[in-house]
Amino acid sequence: MPSSTKSDQILDALQTLLVEKKIQDISVSEIAQTAGIGKGSIYYYFPSKDAILDALIERNYKQPMETAKHLAEQKDISPFTRMAMIFQACRNISGEFHAQNSKTAPTDDKEQAFLHQKYLHYLVTELKPVLTDIICQGIECGSIHFDYPAALAEIVLIVLTIKLDNTLVPSSESEVDNTILGLISLLEKGTENPAGSLNFLKIG
Repeated sequence: MPSSTKSDQILDALQTLLVEKKIQDISVSEIAQTAGIGKGSIYYYFPSKDAILDALIERNYKQPMETAKHLAEQKDISPFTRMAMIFQACRNISGEFHAQNSKTAPTDDKEQAFLHQKYLHYLVTELKPVLTDIICQGIECGSIHFDYPAALAEIVLIVLTIKLDNTLVPSSESEVDNTILGLISLLEKGTENPAGSLNFLKIG
C-alpha cells in the first residue's frame, strides 16, 4: 500500500473494500487482512469499524475542509464574502462525497442513509465553529447584527448540507436554488441587511 503508517494502511484497506462490498458486509478481520496487518493492530488505532469509517470520511475531505477553515483567518476579506466561500466549499465537498460514493459497491437505501448521515454529521460538526467565528467577526465589525451566531451558523449549514447533498429530501435544481434564495432572504432579514444585498451568496 502507498501509505506509510498503519493507520493509513487501515483506511486504505477500507477504501479498497468499499469498492467491492457494502460497509455492513465488511468485517474488521477483512480490513486487517487487506491492510496486511494483524487484527489486534486495528484496535490499537481504532476502537471499532465505525471509527474507521469516520476517519476515512475525515481523510477524504481533509483538503477542502482545511481550505474552508483557513477562511476564518482571512480577516481582510469581508465576513459575507467568506460565507459565500463556505457555501461554495459545501457544494465542493458534497460533490466530492458523491464522486467517492460512486466508486463504492452498490448500496441499499438503509446503507445509503447511514453513509449520508455520517457525511452530513462530519460536515456540520467541522464547519459550524468556522462559520460561527466568521459571523462573530461580522458582528464585531458591525456588518452583521444577530444575537445567536452559533445557532445561525448551524441553521445555515443544516439547510446547505441537506439541500446540496440532495438525497434526504430529493429536489430539482430549481427547487434547490429557491431554497438557497430563501436562506439568503432570511440571512438578510436576520442580519439587518437590505433585500438583495446578499444575493452574491448564491452558489454558482
